[in-house]
Amino acid sequence: MTNPAPSSATSTGLAPNLAGALSYLLGPLTGVLFLVLEKDNRFVRFHAMQSTILGAMWIVLSIVLNILLSIIGMVPVIGWIVAILVSFGLGLVGFVLWLLLMWKAWQGQEWEVPVAGPIARQQLDR
Repeated sequence: MTNPAPSSATSTGLAPNLAGALSYLLGPLTGVLFLVLEKDNRFVRFHAMQSTILGAMWIVLSIVLNILLSIIGMVPVIGWIVAILVSFGLGLVGFVLWLLLMWKAWQGQEWEVPVAGPIARQQLDR
């Protein structure tokens, strides 16, 4: 979804696009921080909520995959290669997604990540 960021300042005193982008800077840590600090600006709250939910989901996914890759890694050579490739791929996807989300927020867009975005919006509508 593409909604322009409101031009008014946030309760943090930052521009909405800057606060939205900073919500992703340290994942769920900055997401929770901006959820607590920002009371009024829905744009910033959406990005903060999405950052928090996505970060929590990413942590759970990483734990599950690390357990599975540890088991797969016990298989000599093939298991090691698979484990390395999956770990690298997951890290690369995470890095690109992080940059993309910060960029979209900086541009003033409320871009929803397929699973975390609708959950974030649903939580904000409560």
